[in-house]
Amino acid sequence: MKKKLKNIQDSIEEKIDVDETLAEFDTSSNIRNLKGLLGKVVTVIAIFMSIFHLYTAGFGTLLAMKQRTVHLLFVFILGFLLYPIRKRSNKTKVPFYDWIFTAGGVMVTSYIIFFYEDLVRRGGRLTDLDLFMGILAILLVLEVTRRSIGPELPIIAILAISYAFLGPYLPGALGHRGYNLVRIVNQLYMTTEGIFGTPLGVSATFVFMFILFGAFLEVTGVGQFFIDVAFAMAGHRKGGPAKAAVIASGFMGSISGSSIANTVTTGAFTIPLMKKVGYKPNFAGAVEAAASTGGQILPPVMGAAAFIMSEFTNIPYITIVVSAVIPALLYYLGVIIMVHLQASKQNLQGIPKEELPDFKKTFKMGFHLLLPLVGVVVFLIRYSPLRAALLSIIVALGVSLIRSHTRIKPIDLFIALEDGAKKAVSVAAACACAGIIVGIVTLTGLGLTFANLIISLAGGMLLPTLFLTMVASIILGMGLPTTAKYIVLATMAAPALVELGVPVIAAHLFILYFGVIADVTPPVALAAYAGAGIAGGDSFKTGIHALKLGSAGFIIPYIFAMSPALLLIDVTPVQAVVSTATACLGVVGFASGVQGYFLTFTKFHERAMFLLAALFLIHPNIMIDFIGLVLLVVPAVLQYSRYKSEKLQNDSMNIRE
Repeated sequence: MKKKLKNIQDSIEEKIDVDETLAEFDTSSNIRNLKGLLGKVVTVIAIFMSIFHLYTAGFGTLLAMKQRTVHLLFVFILGFLLYPIRKRSNKTKVPFYDWIFTAGGVMVTSYIIFFYEDLVRRGGRLTDLDLFMGILAILLVLEVTRRSIGPELPIIAILAISYAFLGPYLPGALGHRGYNLVRIVNQLYMTTEGIFGTPLGVSATFVFMFILFGAFLEVTGVGQFFIDVAFAMAGHRKGGPAKAAVIASGFMGSISGSSIANTVTTGAFTIPLMKKVGYKPNFAGAVEAAASTGGQILPPVMGAAAFIMSEFTNIPYITIVVSAVIPALLYYLGVIIMVHLQASKQNLQGIPKEELPDFKKTFKMGFHLLLPLVGVVVFLIRYSPLRAALLSIIVALGVSLIRSHTRIKPIDLFIALEDGAKKAVSVAAACACAGIIVGIVTLTGLGLTFANLIISLAGGMLLPTLFLTMVASIILGMGLPTTAKYIVLATMAAPALVELGVPVIAAHLFILYFGVIADVTPPVALAAYAGAGIAGGDSFKTGIHALKLGSAGFIIPYIFAMSPALLLIDVTPVQAVVSTATACLGVVGFASGVQGYFLTFTKFHERAMFLLAALFLIHPNIMIDFIGLVLLVVPAVLQYSRYKSEKLQNDSMNIRE
């Protein structure tokens, strides 16, 4: 099975350097490659970080402040030792100044750990030493975040701090009484309202454990299993490699949480195969980018933002998972239909079935690797996300022993522990930095001010408010990781949607969706650019294609914001089925309109009717849905009639020949 696909891939002469491509487009992957004693020391620290989180997950977490401080201590050490000060710095050694940064990180976190009781007793009355440690901690968080995810989030955090100082000098609704240095440092360093706030708290518990869970799944070989199953299912069909890429990337993205990393790692295999059957490089890279990006919204293990959403909204994570299922599947339905229509337009066939893995044999050999994913859902129903992640890791280890070809060796165990910790650094740094923004928003009341401004600009109407929130989500999402972007907008924009009657979970998922889609939205579409790097295509053109492929993601959030039945919120089974069916038809109409193809190439009026049908089917109203269905059926019937006529003509021409 694997040999067949490997032979196909080996026949492709292109050499793809996954690590180089990943480092180019994903800042969090731009880490040092340390060898010798120092490399071993860093490995040991990473393993101890994972062991600490496993221990606290199993035997009880520390006090909130201490748990988060120890978590940040590891992040500072690994962050400054692994991430160079500049992207092109030497990646084989650690310069002296990074040892100073590391020592500073150890100092500011150890200060809280060892003097915690004294700090609590002082109750916000800062000494000069407290103030110094607080200022240093803020600067170190900004720097470790800049290195691990880029400068955008630290810049926003600096603007937020400036806003706290400059309040008395700002005009209108943005003005406030202002805060001095002592008050700001106390808020950000001495409480659980700033650096050590909810975002870092979630990172120190749920998020880290699920990242570690993903690392354990990877060493069991689940990634290759997903690819084999996807190609066995869809590889032989029209445009097969592209459809297989969508399926495989969806599976992988749901446990990896990084659209860029997923694009590069899965795309290194799928993109050359797509090109081999006739897809152009730009389109092949776009398929992988669009499919990989959707993984962050696909249950059961969505991106880190979903866990933070649970904490922000006080909604159980399993409820978020259930609500997110139908919209996520609709997104992938849209991508699959787009891929199919493109293959139909170009008459692209799949890979011969005899060259692909056999589905039954493949599934039989690796089905047990799916048990941890099933276990996640079962455990989330009964336990907290933290305990569910721990139990899922145990299940992943257990099921890997069932078959010899998936059995984890002792060295694999250490690799997973190390890999999980290293992957968590950038997420934790982003959460700590986002905590600075949340702390300032809480201190100044900026969240309420921002929400009122959005409602005022939108004239108090829902649709314009949704549009403005979408624009803010995409703009922020272009420069920030999904987690950080979600934290910022959940604090500032979600209240505006809730105030206009959008259910809390729908408002937060709306923000999350558009933050995710930003990864395939030019001019800064990092996942698409990574796909272009693998495919050898043009970055901007690949971004445009990825935007088209993922464009269903632009209408789905509007559907569930105005019709929460799609999220299975307070609905009857009939309402859920009707909402899902009309949404599916809307996605089909939208894809056909965007691609300009249904059964055959569309004419202008047919294309317009398909797009109008999609818009009408968004609205939760029986009469409007009926109009949408009519607008969908008319061009479909016209297409069918013309398709039959063209087929007869082609058949008669073939007979003559």
